[in-house]
Amino acid sequence: MQAPSVGGVMLPRGNGQAVRLSRGASLTDFAEKINANPASLVAVMMNLGEMVTATQSVSDETLKLLADEMNYVLEIVSPEEEDRELLESFDIEFGEDEGGEEALVSRPPVVTVMGHVDHGKTRLLDAIRKTNVVAGEAGGITQHIGAYQVSSEVNGEDRKITFIDTPGHEAFTAMRARGAKSTDIAILVVAANDGVMPQTIEALNHAKAAEVPIVVAVNKIDVEGADPTKVRGQLTEFGLVAEEYGGDTMFVDISAKQGLNIEALLEAVVLTADASLDLRANPEQDAQGIAIESHLDRGRGAVSTVLVQRGTLRIGDTVVVGDAYGRVRAMLDDSGQNVQEAGPSTPVLVLGLTNVPGAGDNLLVVDEDRTARQIAEKRAARERNANFARKGVRFSLENLDEALKAGLVQELNLIIKGDASGSVEALESSLLQLDVGEEVDIRILHRGVGAVTESDINLATGSDAIVIGFNVRAAGRAEQMAEREGVDVRYYSVIYQAIEEIEAALKGLLKPEYEEVELGTAEIREIFRSSKLGNIAGVLVRSGEVKRNTKARLLRDGKVIAENLNISGLRRFKDDVTEIREGFEGGINLGNFNDIKIDDVIATYEMREKPRG
Repeated sequence: MQAPSVGGVMLPRGNGQAVRLSRGASLTDFAEKINANPASLVAVMMNLGEMVTATQSVSDETLKLLADEMNYVLEIVSPEEEDRELLESFDIEFGEDEGGEEALVSRPPVVTVMGHVDHGKTRLLDAIRKTNVVAGEAGGITQHIGAYQVSSEVNGEDRKITFIDTPGHEAFTAMRARGAKSTDIAILVVAANDGVMPQTIEALNHAKAAEVPIVVAVNKIDVEGADPTKVRGQLTEFGLVAEEYGGDTMFVDISAKQGLNIEALLEAVVLTADASLDLRANPEQDAQGIAIESHLDRGRGAVSTVLVQRGTLRIGDTVVVGDAYGRVRAMLDDSGQNVQEAGPSTPVLVLGLTNVPGAGDNLLVVDEDRTARQIAEKRAARERNANFARKGVRFSLENLDEALKAGLVQELNLIIKGDASGSVEALESSLLQLDVGEEVDIRILHRGVGAVTESDINLATGSDAIVIGFNVRAAGRAEQMAEREGVDVRYYSVIYQAIEEIEAALKGLLKPEYEEVELGTAEIREIFRSSKLGNIAGVLVRSGEVKRNTKARLLRDGKVIAENLNISGLRRFKDDVTEIREGFEGGINLGNFNDIKIDDVIATYEMREKPRG
């Protein structure tokens, strides 16, 4: 078989040689690897019936088609491998303690609480915190940062334990798995009255996959029908044998509600860590760690809860977390107190990042701001290229079934925006796990934290994606832009509603009868207190018109604070009115709802019947 030739110029043949390319590479990248002219590869693609420019990011399938034609073996570099190679180019080793044995000192164990829904994980975490909260701490207010540290006395010695507070609902499987990877020990919570349930086994498998020791907390021993012995018997089938049965797993009977045996559970965690693990790290090196949870804060910008795994993180350090970077302006512990430094196994809330990193992104301290920016920009560019390489056909959830039947589309492209990175990751994981047959693939083109922006709509326009807003709304002109471009934007506040609607659409079951129509938005300029009516919002109507007795939601910084409100009162000066138009001021009463602030936005809407297509 002859080598491909274009315009009489013979192209190099691979003879089975491997070519390594990253996701979203272009024909120019391919040409550089095989020492060929990019224009000639464009011509080869044209011969294969594909119109591709030399600098355009192309899909893995297109690259493979080209490689097969030229007799090369294509290797797509995994994101993890790409990242390792990127860091190596800056002489950074992630995940390694510097120095020898003498540089290592012991660190607290990091613990994740897992188990079936309603078995008492959250109640247990609350009980552990209560036994450790210092009276009067930060004015009596403790700040939830997704992780916290507690102390326990074991054998007369004060020992610290770090808890990662990951949700336990099955939709948050991805977060639980991520928790296990950054975890030394897992506490498996099993209700004594329910016994082992499907999610108990799922959580157990995550912990086993991460190869972490397990301590079992048998909860609800104070309720009727509690049988801790039965739980021990059931878990024996899954390889967890209690110490009293000759095994090596510690079981502790507790009541999170009553606060029974909480200290005994903490002691079991410490003893398991001492017996099974060598928990040491070098506190003197540059800090490395992992982002647990991140979100946008109105007053403080991008904030991220990070768990320092080795080294010590200090105020003023230059850090890079995923594709975000910046200088550490301030650090807060879980009680809201400012701290100057954080050593191994310490969780802190970090301020000073340029944007919101993803849950599970690694944190690195680097020498210069320029290095941090370069690493972050390369990571962002790599992700962007991978996103641009994916393309599809524009449609909405309603006409998806028709598009599938007509063969116009084989994949559903989604863009997910949410109020916190953990929620976004959980929703992404749940959607990717949907079993919808072989006709269609689900692809997440982009995910992020914060309101739906114009750039999200741009990406959706270019790649024919559906945008999902989870507990967030469209900001600025993004709503009008989506309407103009025909981009389907869906808003959800319940994770399962999003999953069910998309699954229903993929299976051709979605038959919407009503649609939400935005009537108008009003910005709160002043708040008046009334002993009879509660808080009255003095507003300026920004768009459309606000009508009495319509539905409303309250937005703060693009995030939905309250749903299903009612415009129960509307006034212009001293007169009751039925509507206020754009550009006019007035007073709005939201009935019993009084949690309003200046600069909040009241968005009014009504549900209208939608004609079936």
